[in-house]
Amino acid sequence: MTSTQPGTTSAPLVAASSTLALVHYLERQGVLNPSRVEQLTGLGMSELRDPDRRVPADAHYRLWEHAEQVTGDPGVGLHAGQVVDPERMGLVGHVFFNCDTLGEAVTQYVRLHRLINESVFLSVEQTGDQAILCWQPDLAEHYCRQDMDRTLAAAITRTRHFIHPGIRAEWADIAHPAPAYAHEYEKLLGGPIRFDCGMTRLAFNSRHLGHPIPRRNPYVYSAMLQQVNSLLARLQTRRTFGRKIRRLISKQMATEKIDADTLARQCHMSRQTLYRKLKKEGLSFHGLVEQVRQDKALRYVAADHYALGEIAFLLGFSELSAFSRAFKRWTGTSPAEYRAKHLAPPETDENAPIAGNRGH
Repeated sequence: MTSTQPGTTSAPLVAASSTLALVHYLERQGVLNPSRVEQLTGLGMSELRDPDRRVPADAHYRLWEHAEQVTGDPGVGLHAGQVVDPERMGLVGHVFFNCDTLGEAVTQYVRLHRLINESVFLSVEQTGDQAILCWQPDLAEHYCRQDMDRTLAAAITRTRHFIHPGIRAEWADIAHPAPAYAHEYEKLLGGPIRFDCGMTRLAFNSRHLGHPIPRRNPYVYSAMLQQVNSLLARLQTRRTFGRKIRRLISKQMATEKIDADTLARQCHMSRQTLYRKLKKEGLSFHGLVEQVRQDKALRYVAADHYALGEIAFLLGFSELSAFSRAFKRWTGTSPAEYRAKHLAPPETDENAPIAGNRGH
């Protein structure tokens, strides 16, 4: 495997600081094998310390699999994510914890997330009195349980360490099935947890967004923001076409039949050129349509704002039965069963603190 710098490949990349954090964790556990790390990532230790360095996402995920094997710890992502080391945070981390408030920090986190991991979409939405962060991989094969665990654990642990120790999640939806260490999530995050949800979401009470960030340094913030903006600008030409087509598909889905010719005309190109440009980014038109439909279906069914027949129409299905078959293919369960599961009140320990409203 060869080393990768911005602009040299269309494959999604991960910040080397994320890979280096895992390397440091393996070192602390006494199981680090530098030659194996180099073999899996294609980069030497000195190269991983370059703040502008990028690592192919698939190589980063293979290193997580290796980490689980050598530590013998299936929950290695949750445990590595709870390590707080200010000296070894990436550029985005330094921007985040030098903002004025948590709300501003969340805005920057979402804006700059491509610098952390290009294979995962991050969005934030406001629902009633809750702010909900949502992580969704661009392709199913880019989902990594260990890395998602580490992301959740780092988000809550660092926020408590740098901003306020009392911050807790209202609830969380986890994309992967419940692992053997499932009980650790609620203990760490604070609220009720649901697994096998198709996407990962973490909800906080919106009042937390006003928390000022103690010990913020405006000079560090300015310097780091300038550096990450420069890096982000250099990456703007990467994978932007697929994201544009994804947005057009999402916009068009509720109004008319999705077809490649229509979207190609909107982009002032032929259908063949559309297919070729997507292929250069490792994507297909039909795969993007399926992904957008699945994402919207999971969100609509869980939210209970629309009847199932309305959802089928909004997603471009000719009839409810066709939608139900597709939904069962995506999730292994029917839309009605999925909705009932997500609307049922979570089981809680009678001695546990009462969690906030899920706000679906």
